[in-house]
Amino acid sequence: MNRTFAASLHATLEGVTIAFDAIRANRVRAALTILGVAVGVFVVVAMAATIHGVNLSFQSDLDSFGADAFMVRRQDVGLNACDGTEDNCPDRRNRTITMTEWRAIDALPSVQASTPWLFGGASVRYRDASLSSVNMEAYGADWLETDGGDLYPGRNFTSQESENGASVVILNDTLSKQLFGQSDPLGKAVLVSGQQFIVIGIYQTRGGFLRSLDGRGPETPKLIVPAESARRRLNVWMRGMMINVKPRAGVSRDVAMDEVMATLRAMRGLRPSDRSDFYLVGQDRIADVFNQVFGALFLVMLVLSAVGLLVGGVGVVAIMMISVTERTREIGVRKALGATRRTILWQFLVEGATLTSIGAAVGLSAGALLAFGIRSWTSIPASVPMPAVVAALLASAFTGILFGMAPAARAANLDPVEALRHE
Repeated sequence: MNRTFAASLHATLEGVTIAFDAIRANRVRAALTILGVAVGVFVVVAMAATIHGVNLSFQSDLDSFGADAFMVRRQDVGLNACDGTEDNCPDRRNRTITMTEWRAIDALPSVQASTPWLFGGASVRYRDASLSSVNMEAYGADWLETDGGDLYPGRNFTSQESENGASVVILNDTLSKQLFGQSDPLGKAVLVSGQQFIVIGIYQTRGGFLRSLDGRGPETPKLIVPAESARRRLNVWMRGMMINVKPRAGVSRDVAMDEVMATLRAMRGLRPSDRSDFYLVGQDRIADVFNQVFGALFLVMLVLSAVGLLVGGVGVVAIMMISVTERTREIGVRKALGATRRTILWQFLVEGATLTSIGAAVGLSAGALLAFGIRSWTSIPASVPMPAVVAALLASAFTGILFGMAPAARAANLDPVEALRHE
């Protein structure tokens, strides 16, 4: 047993040594082989690291919204495309969610907090500092309970300010620094789309992929105003209004959704046979859409990595076929000295696996560097998961063995007498 193991280890080490000799002797061919495998592994590792980080960030966003929170929307969320006609896009006929409906929802016993949610763009100016396009969001007074984040320094707008459409505004930290630098922004007047608003607070966004994707991340300048202020003074797009709802403690999301559903259908005069012209969207529905998107990206990742590994595999065949031809006499000598067919086969398979493993190491290193860059420069906590490392190494080794099988079999099957005659 020990003698067999020692012989296998010796053959393995010898195969690795020969592989490095082949790389030095055939630098261009070896480089192309290594590059092909490295590209395939890099794609796998880079995509796996990004998707892993996006998943963590996405889950963090959902946790900040609250597992039981849900939205009332005029249209559903999803990937289904429309051709622009009402027949294929029935949601286009859905009525706008209204402030009256929000107030009715907010008064339900199963609801702890709810807020209208309007969004758009606005220009902002303070003295000589101005920005022509800034993300604007408009909420009710309870928006912090459904949105997540920290408000410091300053304060939120009150229920009375919200109802009266007061000219108050909250800036996120990025916008505050762009307008005011290091000076205190509280109590100062800024022009929002030409209308004067008083700054009352600074909002610290909890960064995440979902927020960054729709322009609500910490790196994007943003301002927040009361929903009534946006409706009356800033000409916001009311047809896009949604309502964020948080159920009361001890009340399940399904119970709260049923109550909201019944209330809205009654207010809209819908009969039992009529389809609802609005949607209640929970976090599970958002997660489903998210998984559909990244499931498609995962398939693209597999195709790209397969192409890279195929290129590397073709390179393995080429470089090893040349190696067999160049070392035919050497193989004959080894067979004459007692080397078995199995020994020769194993040596060449190890040589092929070594070539592709070097490519895998290069691809892993490049993927890890990319993950570090993504983590450093974005809000996505990208990291290379261990299963991706194992899968990349196994795939590269398998590629080397699979594509090296034909050259290795050719070498193992050489007739020692004919091989010794080879010049």
